[in-house]
Amino acid sequence: MSYDSESSTGSLSGMTDNEAKEFHSIFMSSFLGFTAIAVVAHILVWMWRPWIM
Repeated sequence: MSYDSESSTGSLSGMTDNEAKEFHSIFMSSFLGFTAIAVVAHILVWMWRPWIM
């Protein structure tokens, strides 16, 4: 398999720089939202039934 100059300068995902930045921002906001919901759920369950005494 030979590599030419075009494939060596592009990204592995095939996305442009702007597309990768947009995907990263959406991914990070989704991840932080999920993490916040999980933390709130753990706090509520802890208040209902503490699992460490």
